[in-house]
Amino acid sequence: MEQAADKSAPAATLPLFTLTTMVIGSMVGAGVFSLPRRFAEETGVAGALIAWAVAGTGMLMLAFVFQSLAVRRPDLDAGVYAYAKAGFGEYLGFFSAFGYWASACVGNVTYWVLIMSTVGAIWPALGEGDTALAIVLSSAGLWAFFLMIRRGVKEAAAINKVVTVAKIVPILVFVVLALVYFKPSVFADNFGGADYAGSLFSQVRGTMLATVFVFLGVEGASVYSRHARKRSDVGRATILGFLSVFAVFASVVIVSYGILPMGEIAELRQPSMAGVLEEAVGTWGKVFISVGLIVSVLGAYLAWTLMAAEVLYVAAKDDDMPRFLRRATSADVPLPALLMTTVLTQIVLVVTAFSDDAFNFALDLTSALSLIPYLLAAAFAVKIGTRQDPRTDGGRSSTRELTIAAVATFYTAFMLYAAGLKFVLVSFVFYAPATILFVMARREQGRRLFSPRELIILIVSVVGAVVGVVALAAGWISL
Repeated sequence: MEQAADKSAPAATLPLFTLTTMVIGSMVGAGVFSLPRRFAEETGVAGALIAWAVAGTGMLMLAFVFQSLAVRRPDLDAGVYAYAKAGFGEYLGFFSAFGYWASACVGNVTYWVLIMSTVGAIWPALGEGDTALAIVLSSAGLWAFFLMIRRGVKEAAAINKVVTVAKIVPILVFVVLALVYFKPSVFADNFGGADYAGSLFSQVRGTMLATVFVFLGVEGASVYSRHARKRSDVGRATILGFLSVFAVFASVVIVSYGILPMGEIAELRQPSMAGVLEEAVGTWGKVFISVGLIVSVLGAYLAWTLMAAEVLYVAAKDDDMPRFLRRATSADVPLPALLMTTVLTQIVLVVTAFSDDAFNFALDLTSALSLIPYLLAAAFAVKIGTRQDPRTDGGRSSTRELTIAAVATFYTAFMLYAAGLKFVLVSFVFYAPATILFVMARREQGRRLFSPRELIILIVSVVGAVVGVVALAAGWISL
């Protein structure tokens, strides 16, 4: 039975270990299994090491930002969305909530595409995960997850905890076996990059969106801050989860360069990790990784669907989304938000049939959509570090906190540059129509639709969306 948010049962409380597994579960999904090919398409060992250093530093700073904000502004729940609203107003806060939610939905599509591509290696009718049959089977899977998640947050979180442990095992086995079969001569040949790679800067830039994608979910604990048993656990879970995943992801890429020439890795079918291990140990390695991928991806899909619905639900509670999204079941599940999440995922899944490279397009678009919410959260940390605010626990930020926030802001801004104009324009195509939900919420409250400042933001988003649509129609950019 559904009920209004203010009459719902108390939110479930989650301990540190569960919050940490939700961060890890959010980040360890489809991305890690595609990393060897994605990096080999762009760069050699030297570029990969630089890329991981940049990405690791930038995302660690962002993780520290979320840790700091969780402690300094304990009044703000739902993480990314709440920080953007508190720092830059309701409309940009709304965009942050919608962009974060949309990025989760598009990211969920990559999971189904990769599952079907994996099975497609033995069932050709599934192709690369974007055939009609693959879309039908993926659709059945995503609606089955909808029915499971609606049973309750506690049940879904418990499942995620088990799945997180299970899916880490094959990735660690891959790293160990790749080290055992490591060929120093192959690694040395791959160090400087192949003939098709450009300058070192362009090589590093080409990997940036992939690193953003695999680290999406670093804010997972802050999104679930209202469920945390202790507020301090939010920051601890964020850092523990990030450091664990960073070590694994970087290792997967670097050891792969010691198994095959990068040109051959770049030609592998996704999931490329399976092809690398097959070269090292034979067919059983490919099967082992493929099974691990399916478990991993389904776990990540569960975590991201939960987080996406949570963002819509909390935004509606704060009057930044229409009231129908406030409703939750007696099991603390925001059912309308969960339904909207599943519907958008379904729509994007169908759109992938018209894409030249469904997996990579969805991966890059997911990263681009998430960058604006991340940028606003980091900029908010800079803002509260430079201004006295009685709502900020502990007073003004230290020099260390302010420096970390500034580095995180610069990093996310650089990521937008690395994404390129194509994905920025396509992001506007998502953002501009979403304003309808903002207008619905304002009308429900009997408020003025837009302030002068908000009108400027609206005009920019609409112009960007129009340019994006024209560019797609004219063939200047393609899916």
